Amino acid sequence: MTHSIDPAILDALDSAGLDTAMVADLVDRALAEDLADGPDITTAATVPDGQTGRVEAVPRQAGILAGLAVAGYVFAVVGQGRVAVELHAADGDIVRPGEVLLSAQGPVRDLLTAERTALNLLTHLSGVATLTRIWTDTIRGSGAAIRDTRKTLPGLRALEKYAVRCGGGVNHRMSLSDAALIKDNHITAAGSVAKAFELVRAAAGELPVEIEVDTVAQCREAIEAGAELILLDNMNLAELRSCVALAAETGGRVKLEASGGLSLQVAAAVAGTGVDYLAVGALTHSAPVLDIGLDLKSGWRPDGATGAEG
Repeated sequence: MTHSIDPAILDALDSAGLDTAMVADLVDRALAEDLADGPDITTAATVPDGQTGRVEAVPRQAGILAGLAVAGYVFAVVGQGRVAVELHAADGDIVRPGEVLLSAQGPVRDLLTAERTALNLLTHLSGVATLTRIWTDTIRGSGAAIRDTRKTLPGLRALEKYAVRCGGGVNHRMSLSDAALIKDNHITAAGSVAKAFELVRAAAGELPVEIEVDTVAQCREAIEAGAELILLDNMNLAELRSCVALAAETGGRVKLEASGGLSLQVAAAVAGTGVDYLAVGALTHSAPVLDIGLDLKSGWRPDGATGAEG
């Protein structure tokens, strides 16, 4: 579908490193869920045709912002040149209650039709960024980084991983083919840690290869096989330290990622063992939304005058 989009919104998406075609497809599908059976009946019944107004997106709690240009894109798509959008903050910003993050002005019917889709994306992505920042703050100074996983909502992976970056985290692989991750079932199928690594390395060429291990002995086997990135699954602190000691013997060749059973309560202790990454699926599969509201400004006029809307 062809849309009339303000170049400023497109520039903001580009600056964020987001693919416009991906955002456009996602927004089209999201809006189709609301408009599959026709226009917004409630808005059409209560808002006179031609009435104009202004809405402002304002957080009701503090957090980290992500997805503001995506929300702006929603208003632009619905407005098709009739709605002017302004972004008053930037993704990655710390936002506080009462701040205006985004404003949009134009036909009220367009503004209210776009409201829920825009907020669904903005509040979810900001929630992911906010939770990620909590995790990164918890292990700050340890030298370890917080990494996401593929435990993302279908269709939202690219945006959720972007939100993780806004919160200070780093990304794991995007798909099953841009990097290899040998898990316990692959090891069982292949027969051993070393054999699984050998088979994937032969097939994957120069792609990054990570292998999951459950014991210190398996970690040693993976290192001896040539692994450079090892996922330590559900290990206790003593086991993690033993694996870190093994990795240290490689002179920095091997990086370690702790996974499984992680919580904010133990994050600092796990990071303190010397691992390089903490893999946290909760960043994307369990992040609560950041509460952001959208308010129609009563009596707004483009020239700054006030009074009842016409």
